Amino acid sequence: MSFTLQGRKEAVRNLVLSVDDAVPLRHVRAMAQTTLDLTGLKCPLPALKTRKALKSVKPGDLLEVHCTDPLSVIDIPNLIRETGDKVEITERSEKRIVFLIEKVDAPGLTA
Repeated sequence: MSFTLQGRKEAVRNLVLSVDDAVPLRHVRAMAQTTLDLTGLKCPLPALKTRKALKSVKPGDLLEVHCTDPLSVIDIPNLIRETGDKVEITERSEKRIVFLIEKVDAPGLTA
């Protein structure tokens, strides 16, 4: 399939939107990130303190949790499974484990 020069110009013209055609974006709140340093704490304290900290985090915001307890790789993901939020292990070394938790809006649940 080949295009003529005129056909290419028209195709490009159809793809380009003018400023007048732009749809205004709705206001989107910037995500906030809170860091929780739980280094040195042993099970069950990292999970308990993470649960408590999540209560003050707004939906869509992030909670970064720093732990040294090896059991936190089991406890914190299990906690997040219970709360329905999202978790990702962003760092795992011999010295520390870092979790990044996104608070999810849970419709129908009240605090």
